[in-house]
Amino acid sequence: MDGVIPLNKEIGQTSSDYVYKLRKLLHTRKIGHTGTLDPLVNGVLPICVGQATKLVNTLTSSPKAYEGEITLGRSTTTEDREGETVEEKKLTEPIKIEELNKVFKQMTGDITQIPPMFSAVKINGKKLYEYARAGIEVERPERQIHIYDFHIIGDPEFNEQNGYQTVKFHVKCSKGTYVRTLAVEFGKILGLPAFMSQLTRVKSAGFEISETYTYGEIEQMMDDNDLSFLRSIDDVLVDIPKHVLTDEEWDIRVSHGGFLELTDADKSKKLRVIKDNVTKALYKYDKVRDMWIPDLMLLNNK
Repeated sequence: MDGVIPLNKEIGQTSSDYVYKLRKLLHTRKIGHTGTLDPLVNGVLPICVGQATKLVNTLTSSPKAYEGEITLGRSTTTEDREGETVEEKKLTEPIKIEELNKVFKQMTGDITQIPPMFSAVKINGKKLYEYARAGIEVERPERQIHIYDFHIIGDPEFNEQNGYQTVKFHVKCSKGTYVRTLAVEFGKILGLPAFMSQLTRVKSAGFEISETYTYGEIEQMMDDNDLSFLRSIDDVLVDIPKHVLTDEEWDIRVSHGGFLELTDADKSKKLRVIKDNVTKALYKYDKVRDMWIPDLMLLNNK
């Protein structure tokens, strides 16, 4: 069993929970997910099975899209709705949509982020949330991320009773982005405490949320001997430019991990090399050697 499962992760479960359950359901240990989703976050979680586990790093590094909600007027220890209140600053009137849109636009492009204390980033071999639960604050390294698109969805809602305003948003971002922290930074620009009150991943590794399956649906399909929830490696890599190998290129070079000399390929992108309509490897251009060299071998893909 080789391929990728476009799983719809549910709230309350961890990404590792699903890896454990799918190992038992599919009777295979060779399974890995493509980017952790917090228990409070639902949505697209591609799961790699068999040979496709070699694609985990490739798929994890692709941009992701989310839809969620920022609550203005309160901040929390965890930057989401699960944490305890750190600060409150009730609004007496709603922030105008023109001002909100200005902040969304300001937060696109290259951004520097500091991971939140309640995260799985490791410092000195220990995860940040372990320090946080022990009440220890540690220095966290900055990371560079890219926000491709960040915009408002629908009309903001203002609650006169509690003084909070909620703003729904869509964001497309690079690997390593903490959307919780985006919500907090959004509030800081407005001079307000803020937290992320809801989040759904709507796209990852090329899969839209409409293409996903819940674990319950996968269980039922397995009972019916229906494996259509499993997408082939070739389907997952379909957007990567391809090169069809000659018999000589396959026998003498690629099957032994050798280099390729290609003149008509786009050197700025990776290249998937194909034999008998099946992707056998991903190659990348090496400027120093002026050759295409192996980036990921998938020789057993059938």
